[in-house]
Amino acid sequence: MASSNWDDLQVRLASSAAMMAIGLGAVIGGGVWMQMLVVFAVAVMVWEVWTMIAPDRQTHGMIVAVLSATVLSAHMTLTGPMSYVVFLAVPLLGALLIPKNRLAFFAFALAISVAGWALMLFRDQNGLTFLLWLMLVVIVSDVFGYFAGKTFGGPKFWPKISPKKTWSGTIAGWVGAAVLGAISMVLTGAGPIIIVLSVIVSFAGQMGDIAESALKRRMGVKDSSDLIPGHGGLFDRFDALLGAALFLFVVTNVFNISGIAF
Repeated sequence: MASSNWDDLQVRLASSAAMMAIGLGAVIGGGVWMQMLVVFAVAVMVWEVWTMIAPDRQTHGMIVAVLSATVLSAHMTLTGPMSYVVFLAVPLLGALLIPKNRLAFFAFALAISVAGWALMLFRDQNGLTFLLWLMLVVIVSDVFGYFAGKTFGGPKFWPKISPKKTWSGTIAGWVGAAVLGAISMVLTGAGPIIIVLSVIVSFAGQMGDIAESALKRRMGVKDSSDLIPGHGGLFDRFDALLGAALFLFVVTNVFNISGIAF
């Protein structure tokens, strides 16, 4: 019985290695490479949200996904308030076309699009080190949480929404983020605040994961899709990164904080 807890580890590691190689290459390359990867990922995740809600309308979902990629690509050339208003176009269109759970589709499609845009902004405006830190916080939190949850188990974090999440895994994710923050402080001179921020970003990522779990539970599906062996869909793999990116987008823009220097 104990060994069954780890029977998906090999597949997860192989898939993670492939995704990490592609993602890291695009992040380091920046520019058009980062933009192409994010636009593709956003389109796929919007399609996954659509198929979870309306699996019998695949053609409509594909059209909405393509439009999501088109709008995000066009957004790169826009400035001013209208550059943000344009994000509402595809989620609103999708909400009109989808037969049920319209508010859920609108909210998730909008969040995915804005988070994708935020990731591109972070790479261009805050730099490579900042984006790597953000990604590593999410990765370390997930790895620490996965192994702690499998090893220690214990009380569930939010059983009605995500029955596999445990408090041991959740807290381990915070600890891992704090350790990464301390390492970042030493290597970059970012100051002690980076430790606290790393833990908060970890929590924001976990809430992104919880939000997607709530949608899947409501729709009665296990994964957003079956695109990635051992992980499900792109949304299953990147929900935490999207939550963390949205949090930092609010912190650095809505509250007029110019960014976190490394």
